[in-house]
Parts: sequence; structure tokens; C-alpha cells
Amino acid sequence: MIAAELLEKYGAVKKFFSKNDIVFEERSLPAYYYQIISGEIKMSNYNDDGREFIQGIFYKEQSFGEPPLFLNQNYPANAIAVEDSEILLLPKNSFMKLLEENAAVSLKIIQNLAQRLYYKSVMAAEMSTQEPEHRVLKLIDHGIAYFNFKKDENGYLITFTRQQIGDLTGLRVETVIRTIKALEKKGILKIINRKVYR
Repeated sequence: MIAAELLEKYGAVKKFFSKNDIVFEERSLPAYYYQIISGEIKMSNYNDDGREFIQGIFYKEQSFGEPPLFLNQNYPANAIAVEDSEILLLPKNSFMKLLEENAAVSLKIIQNLAQRLYYKSVMAAEMSTQEPEHRVLKLIDHGIAYFNFKKDENGYLITFTRQQIGDLTGLRVETVIRTIKALEKKGILKIINRKVYR
């Protein structure tokens, strides 16, 4: 996203988060721009029944949590390390100065936020109107396009767990498992050693 050297020039520091560590909590005020060096971060909330809904999953060189930073609003979700992760943290004021002084970086941030907004709009429509097979495929195809899923002789390896697919599409994990098996029978997906390929 933003070159690590540029972030460090403006005062960014590296911080390590162990698996399941909370990076920031829902309803807290934003203080930093976050960019992943390594690992995986999810942003999620829980409903009254304790069911998790994942707002997004973020990987190496991706940033997360910017909208509240620009709006000075509380975070609408928790950010949690899915695995051991190293993150660059740049204080809010330094981040704003970086954007003011680097037009190309500002444009890149705008494009990134627009892409996320587009994805959320598409998925909101999917979740309210489409059948499970359609939802799962839409999410997988989005992952292929924007999360750099690796391709080998079997196709694209889908690194989302069944639980993550459920949490991202509003489906129960049992429904996701049945849906993936149905899509395999139709030849749309492959399951090899319990891994899903498109």
C-alpha cells in the first residue's frame, strides 16, 4: 500500500501482535493508521446472540481501519490478529501530514477506500437477495481478485476457512460446508485434501 520507508520517515513504528491479540476495540477512538507487514487481521463484531460477523480480512501490505480515522468516529468493529502479525502504526496527525505532502499516496488511499466501499455494497446486496451458492462464489471471486489468492495446477487456493466464509456472507458454517460440497458436485469448485480451489 504505502511504502514502509515512507511510513517510517513520518514516524511509524513496528508492533508485533500474537494470534488473537486485539489491535483495537469496537467503540474506541482511532489514533493510528495501520498497515500490515506480515500476518492477517480481521475486523468483526458480535450480535446479541454472540454470533460473529466479519467486516473484512486484511493481509500483508494492506491497511485497515481508516474510515473512522478520517471521520474521527469510534471504530465500528474490533480488529483482531488471526495469526501472529507485525504491523506498522503511524500516529493520526503524522498520517494526515503524509497525505497532505504526498498526492500520489492520497490517491492510492482513496482508491483503496473506494474498492472497499464497492465490495461492501456488492456483498450487502448479495446477502439480502441471493442464495448461498451465489454468495459463496461472489466472496471467493472477490478474494481471487483482491486478496491475491495463489494459483497452482488445481486452480486458485481459497485461504478463507469455512467459518470465515460463513462470517463474511452471513451464512452458518454448516450451510457453507453443504454449499461448497454442492458447488464441488457441479464442478465449480474443487476440494483437495480439505482445501478449496476455484
